[in-house]
Amino acid sequence: MLLRKITTLVATAALSTLLVTGSALAGGPVVLKFSHVVAENTPKGQMANKFKDLVAERLAGKVTVEVFPNSQLFGDNKVLEAMLLGDVQMGAPALSKFSRYTKKLQIFDLPFLFKDMSVVEKFQKSPKGLELLDSLKKKGLVGLGYLHNGMKQLSSSKPLRVPADAKGLKFRIMSSDVLAAQFKAVNATPLKKPFSEVFTLLQTKAIDGQENTWSNIYSKKFFEVQPYITESNHGVLDYMVVTSKEFWMSLDKDVQVELKKALDEAIAYGNQIAAQKALDDRQKIIDSKRSEIIQLSDAQRNQWVEAMKPVWEEFEKQIGKDMIDAAYQANM
Repeated sequence: MLLRKITTLVATAALSTLLVTGSALAGGPVVLKFSHVVAENTPKGQMANKFKDLVAERLAGKVTVEVFPNSQLFGDNKVLEAMLLGDVQMGAPALSKFSRYTKKLQIFDLPFLFKDMSVVEKFQKSPKGLELLDSLKKKGLVGLGYLHNGMKQLSSSKPLRVPADAKGLKFRIMSSDVLAAQFKAVNATPLKKPFSEVFTLLQTKAIDGQENTWSNIYSKKFFEVQPYITESNHGVLDYMVVTSKEFWMSLDKDVQVELKKALDEAIAYGNQIAAQKALDDRQKIIDSKRSEIIQLSDAQRNQWVEAMKPVWEEFEKQIGKDMIDAAYQANM
């Protein structure tokens, strides 16, 4: 009886060892799916591909990055939910997409808060800006870095020179209460629609206009179906590269360190491209002669600022006055 028991225990232990060993041998590299919504020739698209290449070079056999551009896997409205479910491991949604998880990131949607991209970067690298990266942890997400696209411009089916010109027009916006308030402030109608649908909506005249950066306006050919673009620089379109806390904590520490290092390099690379691309794509739109670029006088721009600035106060409690003050001070 005793011999049979010992034999059974030895056999069980041997089977367990075999299963564990077999599992370890079967385990390949960690697959990291990176989902985003824009074209591969945009700053975000090139950043994601650079990250993929750096990981392949430095973590071969340990981590494999698969990039899915153009909403092939998920749109920005679904990617965070999919990340929490483990269906995708990394994304870079526009900052306005995080409002369900934290209200503080709404600061980047406030109109006319940042003078230019150098001010945006200065604020993001400040203690308050870095604090915002950690604002998602309680919801199971980890902010890994900020990626730039650029300052936003207003495109429309009619010339927009003063706020009164926007009255009654329908503008596509990202899913953001701040952006909705921004257009309501100038008596326009904001419509929350997926980025992938914008060209068709403009082409069919289901909407009158939209706001976006030069690189997005050019790469998605919005300028071909919008006769006017007002160079307003009224807002910033940035992204947060994000992963799930569960996935990030499941990685070995040395893998975490190498992934973060590769991502920081890829983001710096993407941000350099964003700055140059904004200039290049603006010029390409001018050269196409498909869309007229309207430059605002100081007096006209001040009208837009005065019309939209009450939005700051409207969202002050949600974002935090201290946060808005710190962002505003970055302009000094």
